Amino acid sequence: MALHYNLAKVYALSDNDPEFVMQIITLFITEIPDDLKQIETGIKEKDHKLAYSYAHKIKPTLDLLGMTVAHQEILEVEAWTKREGKKSEIEATFDSIKAQVKEAVKEIKKDFEV
Repeated sequence: MALHYNLAKVYALSDNDPEFVMQIITLFITEIPDDLKQIETGIKEKDHKLAYSYAHKIKPTLDLLGMTVAHQEILEVEAWTKREGKKSEIEATFDSIKAQVKEAVKEIKKDFEV
């Protein structure tokens, strides 16, 4: 039973196509962790544009995978980048997103044996 993600939107979007579902979850587990590293680099180096571009990129995926809290938090990251906020203002939020993605990746790998 999925605790850290929800594939209802993915199944609805794909008309229950298992191949499409596998493509989406494969993309999630291979790309999103790397994208988060780019956001982290943007935060650490105060490169708001870098952080924004990757936050914007992963936002729909977090929504698609039913990761509601992480999706709301990535919106906070986007808002932080637009106002060019201080690192300290966003670090806890970003750490929360990172933790949620890590748990979802771990759970997906177990659930789908990938």
